[in-house]
Amino acid sequence: MLSPVSIHGLLTTLLWMCVLCNAQSDSGSPVIQLRLAGEKRKHYEGRVEVFYNGEWGTVCDDDFSIYAAQVVCRELGYLDAESWAPSAKYGRGEGRIWLDNVHCTGAEKSLAQCESNGFGVSDCKHSEDVGVVCTQKRIPGFKFIKNHANSDEGMTVQVEDVRIRATYSHRKRIPITEGFLEVKDGGKWRQICNEEWTEMNSRVICGMYGFPGEKRFNTRPYKLLAKRRKKNYWGFSVNCTGNEADLSDCKLGHEIELKGNNTCEPGMPVVISCVPGRAFAPSVSMGFRKAYRVEQPLVRLKGGAMIGEGRVEVLKNGEWGTVCDDNWNIQAATVVCRELGFGSAKEALTGARMGQGIGPVHMNEVLCSGFEKSLTDCYFNRDALGCSHEEDAAVRCNVPAMGFHKRETWYWQGDASADAVVMSGVRCSGTELTLDQCLHHGKHVLCPKGGGRFAAGVSCTQTAPDLVLSSQVVEQTTYLEDRPMYVLQCAQEEHCLSSSADKADSTSYRRLLRFSSQIHNNGQSDFRPRAAHHSWVWHECHRHYHSMEVFTHYDLMSLNGTKVAEGHKASFCLEDTHCDEGIQKRYECANFGAQGITVGCWDTYRHDIDCQWIDITDVKPGDYIFQIVINPNYEVAESDYTNNIMRCRSRYDGHRIWTYNCHIGGTLSSDTEETFPGLLTNQLSHR
Repeated sequence: MLSPVSIHGLLTTLLWMCVLCNAQSDSGSPVIQLRLAGEKRKHYEGRVEVFYNGEWGTVCDDDFSIYAAQVVCRELGYLDAESWAPSAKYGRGEGRIWLDNVHCTGAEKSLAQCESNGFGVSDCKHSEDVGVVCTQKRIPGFKFIKNHANSDEGMTVQVEDVRIRATYSHRKRIPITEGFLEVKDGGKWRQICNEEWTEMNSRVICGMYGFPGEKRFNTRPYKLLAKRRKKNYWGFSVNCTGNEADLSDCKLGHEIELKGNNTCEPGMPVVISCVPGRAFAPSVSMGFRKAYRVEQPLVRLKGGAMIGEGRVEVLKNGEWGTVCDDNWNIQAATVVCRELGFGSAKEALTGARMGQGIGPVHMNEVLCSGFEKSLTDCYFNRDALGCSHEEDAAVRCNVPAMGFHKRETWYWQGDASADAVVMSGVRCSGTELTLDQCLHHGKHVLCPKGGGRFAAGVSCTQTAPDLVLSSQVVEQTTYLEDRPMYVLQCAQEEHCLSSSADKADSTSYRRLLRFSSQIHNNGQSDFRPRAAHHSWVWHECHRHYHSMEVFTHYDLMSLNGTKVAEGHKASFCLEDTHCDEGIQKRYECANFGAQGITVGCWDTYRHDIDCQWIDITDVKPGDYIFQIVINPNYEVAESDYTNNIMRCRSRYDGHRIWTYNCHIGGTLSSDTEETFPGLLTNQLSHR
């Protein structure tokens, strides 16, 4: 006869065997569920976590490979894997380390089918937790299967796609901000029951669609529509906390009993209603927008190729600075995106991926909950020691679908058989969403049909250079020199002197304001002259080629912005004078070499070379503004033109000159920069 202790032991053994039995798939391998967790910078990456035997655990990085990453990503419904990361890149997990020494061929349907030491057999620590980066694209027709042995806790939402399906009356509105929510699972679009739906769930969906927040709506018309429509519900509820950047980060709720059209009684399908950001609001409110002055923002994006992306910059004590990427993650990035009127973040970027900023690094080790109104409300370390601009943080935000048509345009002459020219006289500031929002001639278009040789064209790129002048070098090197006309013959031929020099005697002197220019390329691609080698102009006087006829403008202006003296600098020699450590020089002018400025390098024009001056011979003593503009005619595309202009205050007493308070456009608050006409908008007067 068995003792009570023996019976208890036998029952425990049988129960354990039953659990193991239930945790086996039809193929004989254990049934598991996966999720991506940890400190993410985009929603389709993270620490690999495995749900097995009623408990979440991690995977050790020993012997892990891209083939194993592919199996993980496909099991989660992603098309493929981009890469994998060892050594707890996404933070250290908790609980068991379920798998170690994982060997996959890449053809397995589940990570559980790959060879390993066996579940729970590991000598690893959580400092070795492995992570993966999946491709953003989902597997067409992917169907989520929840294993019945698993509990609801901790499972993430895994669907092929999500959409807001507008009603007929809302479909013509751009952007679409309201409609029934549908998820695509198993190749079919399905509704979600609203019985346990929350505002936090709606907040996440709105963020995915490029909207900063959700709002209330009139439920009556949707109830009437829902009664008339055949419904096809998804079999699960959703549980978001509200700070997730994507629905795939939300937890899966409990299963819903599917009973055809009777499912979700007495509820109805979920309806989403979102608030668009200021830039995307319907044009009806334009009149109201103009009536109020926009407050000075505390956060901005710079250097991005697309709207809703760029280097994060914050305003502190009237000066713009950057954010160090230590601990930079998708929660902090989402706070930035929502603050600026976009949705949640697609990606938190590190390592100055959107170019290096200038000025101070204002924030470091930023920690946000995801619900802050501004990045400046988040916890951060004010001590940015050790942070350089090579670590500037950036973001890519979700933006609303505005229904823009993608049209291809080219540089060659237009075809006479093409459609009539629809626009002319187009002038844009660069912040517009479409050409329609730019100034133009309206209906009065005078160009011939097809445009002929006047047909406009573009060449698009995802990256661009960003030239920034060192204001400190200019301020430290300015001085006056009186130079005789007889040694300025070449400079006069190249129009580097004021017009009064044309009548000046060869024995007379010109008073020159000299200075050095140090021009950095802080962008993401090299700065190259638009003109090809064969079209460069040879100047016999100086024995050199001009790759850009005008590279910089130098001007002295009165305090009200009127020019009193001017000069220009042809870029006869664009080259890498010096580079940051580890960067190789690529451009050198000698022997008709390639001209340009490499990313991370700078070109220095010394104060003692011709035309590196302003002729102030005719200028009276007084207070002035000294201005330098790089790439003034916008001949070469840059990611940011606002920092192409530099201004200083100058005082001239007729014998000496003092130059002070030099700064780059866009580096100070709007209130400060209003004291420098034109600096805020970079609206330059035409020469």
